[in-house]
Amino acid sequence: MNKDEAGNGLIRVVVADSTHIHTQLLRDALEQDHGLSAVAANSANLVEVATLHKADVCVVSSHLDEDPVRGFEVLRKLRGTLPKIKAVVLLDSSKREIILQAFQAGAKGVFSRNESLETLSQCVRQVHAGQIWANSEQMSFAVETLAAAPLVRAVDANGLNLLSKRELEVVGHLAEGLTNRDIAERMGLSQHTVKNYLFRVFDKLGVSSRMELLCLTLTYPSASVSGKPDLASCKKAAEQGVPSAQIALAQMYSEGKQVQENPIAAYMWYLVSEQTMVEMKEKISNAKRRLAESLTTEEILEAQKGAAQRLKKRAERGPFEVSSGPAHILV
Repeated sequence: MNKDEAGNGLIRVVVADSTHIHTQLLRDALEQDHGLSAVAANSANLVEVATLHKADVCVVSSHLDEDPVRGFEVLRKLRGTLPKIKAVVLLDSSKREIILQAFQAGAKGVFSRNESLETLSQCVRQVHAGQIWANSEQMSFAVETLAAAPLVRAVDANGLNLLSKRELEVVGHLAEGLTNRDIAERMGLSQHTVKNYLFRVFDKLGVSSRMELLCLTLTYPSASVSGKPDLASCKKAAEQGVPSAQIALAQMYSEGKQVQENPIAAYMWYLVSEQTMVEMKEKISNAKRRLAESLTTEEILEAQKGAAQRLKKRAERGPFEVSSGPAHILV
């Protein structure tokens, strides 16, 4: 790396693009950001280079060694050796299956080559901070895949639920898209108490943001976060605009569970849930922006420190137990 990293808080990045020239160009471009320090690698030495330079983030192309999906295999190998490293995958294609493969390989961000190099620096910074980098279409692909995955149960090794009844209630309201203020009013609590509940939930489940928590609850109807969805509660919640219930109802119609199989109804509810999620994402973004305006720089730094600590705990804790088969936790 070209910069002195001693005590200056630089984000260390390792880059592996489809060709040596492209790799060098990306490395040089990232080096223009004074907060980043980048080094070049290839498919053969990526693990070695990332380990040697203690990389925080890797930027790897899906297309390596003249193979359009070789990058995913390389990324899995890298994360097997360095599970805490954050990954951004460079995409040559916007196809659904390619995007999903990137997330399933462990990427925290997917970056289209149509975007600018300046935007890539922003992407690296956001991913390093524990955020997900993806546009609305890419996130919708992830959401649909989550809806088809097995239920993720927040239980420990003894099968005991990690969340209290009150915490499950907060998660249920969150799945409805409510803000902290809305949840506080509905539960008769202060906003400070709701925040404390969410911090405990984040810590127990190993997530660092409301969006990650939302993705873990997508397959549950909010009326019964801790149990299996039933048709009556799903229909009621879906009509009220609860995205998790809309997705669960679509699954029921698609698979013929508790109701006669109806692919048209299933497709309709998937369309409805997709629109609901777009609206929810806008609501979350607006709420985050309003909250950020009320915080001082010191408070934001404190929040970032807390997020980093929770991300560290999550990496050390390992995966959740699932009801059957492997669960694809994409974020």
